[in-house]
Amino acid sequence: MRHAMITAGTKGLGLKVTEAFLTAGYRVTVTYLSDEERAQALKETWGENRVHIVQADVTKRDDCKQLVDAARSFAGRIDVFIHNAGPYVFEKKKLIDYSESEWDGMINGNLTSSFHLLKEVVPIMREQQFGRIVFYGFQGANNAPGWIYRSAYAAAKVGLVSLMKTISIEEAAYGITANMVCPGNIMGEMKEATIAEARQHSDHNTPIGRSGTGEDIARTVMFLCEDNADMVTGTVVEVTGGVDVIHRYR
Repeated sequence: MRHAMITAGTKGLGLKVTEAFLTAGYRVTVTYLSDEERAQALKETWGENRVHIVQADVTKRDDCKQLVDAARSFAGRIDVFIHNAGPYVFEKKKLIDYSESEWDGMINGNLTSSFHLLKEVVPIMREQQFGRIVFYGFQGANNAPGWIYRSAYAAAKVGLVSLMKTISIEEAAYGITANMVCPGNIMGEMKEATIAEARQHSDHNTPIGRSGTGEDIARTVMFLCEDNADMVTGTVVEVTGGVDVIHRYR
């Protein structure tokens, strides 16, 4: 049985990804930061033999190491690593107004955490001669755009694009792929909604006429993690419905 390790996979977009892997027959190790109630509800729904819950703060190196150790102990292998966790400052702030702690949180949570987790996960995948790694980005990240009011987050994710592409080349010989999925403007309850639910309500802010959903992201992630998707690596996939997220303030 294949095993997926998903950070922040107990609610929001991460929950739909977790559910997709469970439905496909995977065992899943999933992390949460503080909402233990949602984490336990997931475990109760799917059973402790299928879902392994780990509390972890990915901004901390020791937590990253302990997570991977616990995941391997649970299933004996790690076939898929989905880095769904990543802090975000919702308040619109120019770079000069960021505090040092906010900057550190964005960089450590979105970029440095990826380094620490890759250091632990990649050797396991090398032993297996198989691995699928998926990161999250934002619309346009592949081209290093400026994103007004989101400077720290954007800098971290653009750095992650380069890291992802480098890993995809360095580890290709071991049967490991690495890719990035960039969600559009998926808000509130739509993060845990299905495509069918989204089609019941028109969304005039999206060119395709409906909101993006967690299911849209999960479907894309699942494709990238298929055995036969090994030709797709080092790729940034945008799932936005045509929304121009980064220019809406200009």
